[in-house]
Amino acid sequence: MKIEIDNGSGFCFGVTRAIGKAEEVLANSQQPLYCLGDIVHNSMECDRLQRMGLITIGHERYNQLHDATVLLRAHGEPPQTYHKAKENNIEIIDATCPVVLHLQERIKKEYDSASGRPKQIVIFGKNGHAEVLGLVGQTDGTAIVIEKPEEVARLDFNRDIYLYSQTTKPLDEFRKIVEYIQQHISPDATFRYYDTICRQVANRMPHIREFASRHDMVLFVCGKKSSNGRVLFNECQSANPRSYMIDSANEIEPRWLVGCKSIGICGATSTPAWLMEECKVRIEQLLGSHE
Repeated sequence: MKIEIDNGSGFCFGVTRAIGKAEEVLANSQQPLYCLGDIVHNSMECDRLQRMGLITIGHERYNQLHDATVLLRAHGEPPQTYHKAKENNIEIIDATCPVVLHLQERIKKEYDSASGRPKQIVIFGKNGHAEVLGLVGQTDGTAIVIEKPEEVARLDFNRDIYLYSQTTKPLDEFRKIVEYIQQHISPDATFRYYDTICRQVANRMPHIREFASRHDMVLFVCGKKSSNGRVLFNECQSANPRSYMIDSANEIEPRWLVGCKSIGICGATSTPAWLMEECKVRIEQLLGSHE
């Protein structure tokens, strides 16, 4: 039996950086450290950091905090979060991913440069996702969010369109949206698009397909809240129908291992390496007990 952990899976740079900042503060401070939202969309990793002392809160509690220290995760936050920190004397530890931060700055600059000519700032992303909320916040809530290519038809093609993307969206779907707008935009309107998809994430798509196709069965380890994980798992499953999404090693079903000579273990940008290792150990235990 061959069990291979995908060396291309695991935390992206932004998540690694955010968790590193949290661990550093927790190790060197006696004061409580709050995190605005789950630091990563993986319950096992969130539980590990909670045991170290990280306190996860929502915006409602954040708005009531005073004289506290709060870490902003890699997804980023809208401007009002920073305004509230100044009002309530909250020390911000900003772990916004540099790629996301740069995207926020570009959208804000586009929004602030509005002249008398009406424009539509459009964001290809998931409504309600933390990163998208931060991006929409740069436009005072006026940006239009489209979740899938089919929704692009509701744009006003007689007005200027400036298209951006959430950093973790599929590149092929973004290109479909660009193509549709190019075909329908009025000759009197301006269309500009900016491919703001993180290549560290986008490049995992072809890699995960290749990895999944060379194994008899694949375990995709991922938190249920991860939108990036859902996209990558779909790619994995399309390459190998015997792909299973699990949140922890305890979810592995012994029947999945029947007839397998090669098992692959992979995950999302929010999946810690230690969790994939745990899954490998669990498989070895199940195989050992079977023998």
